[in-house]
Amino acid sequence: MNVRRRHISTAAIAAVTALGLGTLSACSSDSDAAGAGSGGKLDVVASFYPMQFLAERIGGDHVSVSTLTEPGQEPHDLEISAKQTAQLQESDVVLYLKSLQPSVDEAVAQSGIETKVDAATLTELEDHGSTGHSHEGEDEHAEEEEHAEEGEGSGLDPHIWLDPVKYAQVAEGVGKALEKADPDHAADYKKNTEALTKELGDLNTAFEDGLKNTRSKVFFTNHSAFGYLAERYGLTQESISGLDPESEPSAARIKELQQEAKADGVTTVFYETLVSDKTAKTLADDAGLRTDVLDPLEGITDKSQGDDYIEVMRSNLTALEKALGAK
Repeated sequence: MNVRRRHISTAAIAAVTALGLGTLSACSSDSDAAGAGSGGKLDVVASFYPMQFLAERIGGDHVSVSTLTEPGQEPHDLEISAKQTAQLQESDVVLYLKSLQPSVDEAVAQSGIETKVDAATLTELEDHGSTGHSHEGEDEHAEEEEHAEEGEGSGLDPHIWLDPVKYAQVAEGVGKALEKADPDHAADYKKNTEALTKELGDLNTAFEDGLKNTRSKVFFTNHSAFGYLAERYGLTQESISGLDPESEPSAARIKELQQEAKADGVTTVFYETLVSDKTAKTLADDAGLRTDVLDPLEGITDKSQGDDYIEVMRSNLTALEKALGAK
């Protein structure tokens, strides 16, 4: 994937230079390279990596995919440039997740794109109580933490891609949208969708089997992104400091988590690939715990524990099995 991205960017910059238009940013050049006129392919714009992955896997050779969020960029903080907005308006299809990126929502709403695919409408979003917990009877420490970052105030958790079952439902919807947008290649889109949903089904089975029997069911994270995953596999997610994964947790919160770690057999504090592990290490050092990576898969970089969604999710499973003491 990284090789392909570099190739597209290089080709785009060469084309732009030839036209005397100057140098574009990596994000802009990706979008330029994916223009609808290139080889007659369907021009698909994805808002961030999970949507890009679906577009590439389902669209195959019939689509040209660009992404608005560059690898390593925090999706929640994305502000679309005027140039990106113009390029978005020239695309054939846009795949996005409403409420995750307000600037994308606004640009899509104002665009004249015929096929707008909102992943939030393709599966059921849930309100995890803004706690980061997945089971009843848990404390309510993070009651106002998890979803304020989404900027919508709806209380609905947008992190559906971290649940393979819900992600497969989204994949099916994306496949149908591509079939409708490009009926000449509908059979291929359908075939690719079936192959991907089967792979996601196998991933779900791996998580079910791997996390069925563990010594602990509680895991600590910086970012409250894993509510759906926790609920799907009977786990409980505890976020350390809520919205800002790099902020220092309070002394009271550290003490609370130390007590919970001892009570629930927690061994590991998870942090994200693209975020400093300072907060996780603060708690881990004070509580005598380990640290490890649990990737929310908002982007793939050379630091990711895998080259694509499936590989990184399997790395996440391995990390959870080790931390929870899978038997």
